[in-house]
Amino acid sequence: MMMMMMMMMMRLSSGFLLPSCPASLHKLASPASPNNCPLASLEGTGSRQLLPSTGRARRGLGGVCSLRASGKKDRDVVDNVSVVLLAGGVGSRMKADRPKQFLELEGKPILRHSLELFMTIQGVTRIVVVIAPEYRDSLADVASKDSRIRFAAPGKERQDSVFNGLQETDEGATLVCIHDAARPLVTEQEILSCMQDALEHGAAVLAVPMKATVKESEDGKFVLRTIERSRLWEIHTPQIIKPSLLRQGFEKVKELNLAVTDDVSIIEQLPAPVKITVGQYTNIKITTPEDMPMARSILEQRRAMKDS
Repeated sequence: MMMMMMMMMMRLSSGFLLPSCPASLHKLASPASPNNCPLASLEGTGSRQLLPSTGRARRGLGGVCSLRASGKKDRDVVDNVSVVLLAGGVGSRMKADRPKQFLELEGKPILRHSLELFMTIQGVTRIVVVIAPEYRDSLADVASKDSRIRFAAPGKERQDSVFNGLQETDEGATLVCIHDAARPLVTEQEILSCMQDALEHGAAVLAVPMKATVKESEDGKFVLRTIERSRLWEIHTPQIIKPSLLRQGFEKVKELNLAVTDDVSIIEQLPAPVKITVGQYTNIKITTPEDMPMARSILEQRRAMKDS
């Protein structure tokens, strides 16, 4: 067991912690943290540590309000945000007895980790959980205590689930924040930064620079070419979009009968710009059994840094 933990921590150190940030990436960093390198701001690493806020936001009719963190300067927070939390997948690659979002991570279902985080985010006025009816009882306790929580039915494809969730969002929402429930390790800082970018540009997505070499093949047998890695980004969630833009995108996708694999791809079809918000490599999607011990190690590392 000790050897396994040591190997896991070595993997974390080599896979997630970057000693420096290329100058070109500073230009892509969210305005919420212009002086920090997002790639070196993992909990306990880099020259600075990005801490969650402890302040309260002013309610308004939408737009930006000021949030004062304890001991920190004011930080902008977007008000009146609707969250669409996707929890309708079956998780066949996990090879478990239940969908992956209901597997327990440190004594709590993965879905709960994601839901409870968004419940604490300032400016969130509605949370739509896209989940099959037979699983909604698992959230009955929290839904009965928080009037912001609504439910929507999953669709055949991801875009159908997002569309169903969109119908339950607040009619006057400033932004719609779409997130995979299977990404429970996203941080408050990442979410707030992505919200700011979406407010400014209309749509934004969390992403990290691709670390692996990527090759293209036409037949799955021989390499066609190597794709320039400096132009490739690994896309995460949340993906945050102004609701009017998202509705226009859905109309275009329906008109062209297109299938898209992520949410901002809908916006790309308009076409409209999508801002990259540089995220963290720790925002993993729990998809296979190997991801669970990695997620536990990330949580343990965060606790250790918090207590030190």
